[in-house]
Amino acid sequence: MDVGEPDGVDRLWTPHRMAYVTGSDRPEGYEKPTGCPFCRAPRLPEAESLVLYRGELVFAVLNLYPYNPGHLMVCPYRHVADYTALTGPETVELAEVTRSAMRVIRSASNPHGFNIGMNQGAVAGAGIAAHLHQHVVPRWGGDANFMPVIGRTKVLPQLLGDTRDLLAKAWQEVTTDTGDGR
Repeated sequence: MDVGEPDGVDRLWTPHRMAYVTGSDRPEGYEKPTGCPFCRAPRLPEAESLVLYRGELVFAVLNLYPYNPGHLMVCPYRHVADYTALTGPETVELAEVTRSAMRVIRSASNPHGFNIGMNQGAVAGAGIAAHLHQHVVPRWGGDANFMPVIGRTKVLPQLLGDTRDLLAKAWQEVTTDTGDGR
């Protein structure tokens, strides 16, 4: 195809995303434990932390840039990049805490569904590829619309601190009911 020939496909050009694709907008040291936000998060004082749950091998933390209110991540404490590098106990606890996160979010905000997953490697979309993290994203009918794409605006009906308070309280209530802390 020659440049400029119509092909019937509408395109939305987003050249500002190249900084994300190339990684040129990331602070130095993200790939090292000392600069990794997932290594630092569990050590922050409670008042400054977005951590909702601290397990033996993994923790749950709110996403600082959520897709929806309640978007959290389950991370191992250990600075490991690949799912296959997790130990058996880490894999089990990651799965258990993910289940608990779903129960907690359901209890607190009654989503219609969830997206759960990991982006393995920068090429697969992992913003922090050096530290494994599993996303738990609550979804509601009609929650995705044109605003992020066209308006470069994200519509979130709840402040991050309010989401943290709501889910931290629900985590205590829900996990007390199940009796296992997870």
